[in-house]
Amino acid sequence: MKKLFLSLLFLFTLTLQAQLKSPGEFIPSYGSQVSYYHQLENYFTHLTQNSDYILKKPYGYTYQERSLNVYYISTPQNLKDLENIRQNHLYQIGLSDKKPTTTVTDKAIVWISFNVHGNEPGAAESSMNVAFELINPNNKNTKEWLENTIVILDPCLNPDGYSRYGNWLRDVTGQQLHPGLTDREHMEPWPGGRQNHYAYDLNRDWAWQTQAESQQRIRLFNEWMPMVHVDVHEMGYNEPYFFPPAAEPMHEYITQAQKDFHVAIGEMTSKRFDLKGWNYYTRERFDLFYPSYGDTYPSFNGAVGMTYEQGGIGAGRAVVMSNGNILTLQDRIDHHTEAVLTAVETASWQKDKLVKNFRQYYKDGKEGNKGKYKTYIIKNNGKTQQLAELLERNKIQFAYAKESKKLNGYSYMENGDKDFTVEPNDLIISAKQPKSILTQVLFEPAPKLTDSLSYDITAWALPYAYGVESYALKNSPKIDTKKEINYKGKLDFERAYAYYIPWNGRASARTLACLLKSGIKVRSARKASFFRGVRIKPGDLIVLKGDNQSLYDFKNTMDMLLENKPDYEVLESGFSLEGGDLGGEYYPLLSAPRVLLLSGESVNATDFGQAWFYFDQMIEYPVSIVDVRNISRVNFSDFTTIVLVDGWYDFTEDQKSDLDNFIKDGGKVIAIGNALGIFEDRAGYNLTRFASEQDKQDELDRKEEEALRARFMDYKNAERRSISESVPGAVVENVIDKSHPLSYGLGDKYFSLKTSDTHYQLLKDAWNVAYVPKDYISFGFIGQNLRKKLENTVTFAVEQKGSGQVIYMIDNPLFRGFWENGNLLFSNAVFLVD
Repeated sequence: MKKLFLSLLFLFTLTLQAQLKSPGEFIPSYGSQVSYYHQLENYFTHLTQNSDYILKKPYGYTYQERSLNVYYISTPQNLKDLENIRQNHLYQIGLSDKKPTTTVTDKAIVWISFNVHGNEPGAAESSMNVAFELINPNNKNTKEWLENTIVILDPCLNPDGYSRYGNWLRDVTGQQLHPGLTDREHMEPWPGGRQNHYAYDLNRDWAWQTQAESQQRIRLFNEWMPMVHVDVHEMGYNEPYFFPPAAEPMHEYITQAQKDFHVAIGEMTSKRFDLKGWNYYTRERFDLFYPSYGDTYPSFNGAVGMTYEQGGIGAGRAVVMSNGNILTLQDRIDHHTEAVLTAVETASWQKDKLVKNFRQYYKDGKEGNKGKYKTYIIKNNGKTQQLAELLERNKIQFAYAKESKKLNGYSYMENGDKDFTVEPNDLIISAKQPKSILTQVLFEPAPKLTDSLSYDITAWALPYAYGVESYALKNSPKIDTKKEINYKGKLDFERAYAYYIPWNGRASARTLACLLKSGIKVRSARKASFFRGVRIKPGDLIVLKGDNQSLYDFKNTMDMLLENKPDYEVLESGFSLEGGDLGGEYYPLLSAPRVLLLSGESVNATDFGQAWFYFDQMIEYPVSIVDVRNISRVNFSDFTTIVLVDGWYDFTEDQKSDLDNFIKDGGKVIAIGNALGIFEDRAGYNLTRFASEQDKQDELDRKEEEALRARFMDYKNAERRSISESVPGAVVENVIDKSHPLSYGLGDKYFSLKTSDTHYQLLKDAWNVAYVPKDYISFGFIGQNLRKKLENTVTFAVEQKGSGQVIYMIDNPLFRGFWENGNLLFSNAVFLVD
């Protein structure tokens, strides 16, 4: 009987081996042409149907309704025990109270992410080969690794971008290869496949999770908390392969254990590449600092996060490199496969170390062994609702104050210690929790830079992003807390004369958009006023029954429309106790803007996507999108507002004249970043770099002096000297004119995320609504030469021209969608500035 069983098992194994196909056997053009996304999905379906070493786990859908999936790869026994392994892992690090019912042995948990950038197809293509080699019955090495390893493989984080790029490449290529650089397959059209549907860079979205793909992926990530994360990319096709160790600056919270694993990976991978004669480098360019990357975000969650980069962007199917070699798609697949499999091997080999170090990471966090601050307190505000949602998505624990108590702590807004009072409904975040390190990284005011040559922005503290009064405490005060915020009961009223809606965050803008789309007439306060039980601030919204007499049931309609804005109130009279009455001049009617957003080749695709996403998803308000090349076909009178995001707009003189007339006749233009070039130094506009000719001459003289000094400088430090005029991304204090509608709801000051060295001195004959003051507060790196120049420069200004206006935005308030106070400022520009 036993012999019969073994014979049957042997025959079954042979059958599986015969049925299991490699990617090249399954997809005819594999390695020579980018696969369609459905081919990739079909191949993984083939693997799951023909191997008991792999399981499929769907985790969501993209905006274009393509499926998102990960695949668990391990031994059949491990896969059967998968849930117990997961629960045991979370229990051991304090992220689950559910103790496993059965005893399980510890496993190394390795998550591999491919193709977060859609036009880096070598990553997704290699995911199929990596998966095959891991489960290939003939590969004995990988079977040994899987005995103590769970691999979670995500073959494509960005299916929409991958499909956009792949479909385009299929359209423009034929049977013959064209490795020459002038062929169209090396000239990807706008907006390119790098980003997702809304042109967001998903690799900068790990912590903020503004996009659906990120939200769904991180939800599953938090259910597993991997010990190793491999983020597989491509870069310019002339670059050799990059694998860890990473470059400086490394965040001070990157542990020695994480660095040691980087070194082990580097040593193991270099040996494999040396044998093949493949070019590579380490410790350059790709740092571990900004917390929202695919390597840093896992790192601040305790994992060893790593970026792998293969030359390939713009390569199409094959391309001639600068060294004369031809780089093919198959080459890119081979390099990625070797590197990624080596990462799995190293993790399996170092399993015991990984498990021990990971648990120690969370033990240190819960005991508060790292960081200066132990408690963060965020004052209750309309924007804290959005902040609480972000904390929940990241599994950061928080509570709400249940009592009032006087305390002292570091004030983010004042950049110094200050006495304050914590009050009921204030947000309380303790650093002594499992997600301690991530919490501290997201709330640290001034991240410590070990090297000023950074790859991305160098400051990001959430209190500045949300523009909310916040404090960091070095101790853990005893404060009675509650799990949910309590809204006070509604004021009693006999009749609904008007509805009051606070203007205090994204929910306010979304509510206004909903009301205007529903045909509700809305007013906006221009003066602080007081009514019975309600103090109205500039910018707050008022809906009068008298303005909406056509509504059949005013009260029930409004209650339904305001269901998601619980802090509204009903007023039974328009007579104010202080300030202005609701029917007076301080409560003008708002008109529903008809918005035009320009797109196309001369427009920064990512900045376009941020504006599109703002309208389409954040506030759900219609926006018409027109390609710049078709602007001559647009009747500007159909619109009230034109949004020009960062770009290089090559308008003809006639097109500029049409824009001038649109503004003069009452239109509004919101110009961001380099779009300001349309108006700079043009007749009829006051946008100029210098306030006077003397200021301009002083700058020319300074540049001449620097050029003379540069004659004596060495070559090797040229790159470091160049950053003295740059700002890769720093938080900068701004004084605001609180009386102007562009600043309503922002608070007492505005902290802007400055990502460009562009600056203008305060404008004449315009409203300088937000500007950088002398001796300003800043966080993150700003070059020493640029720092002084930014003093008394404007960040957001409004210029009146005829009946209309231009809103100049030197900084992008919509940057990556996570700067919540910037989202509100942009809402002011769209809806409140008239």
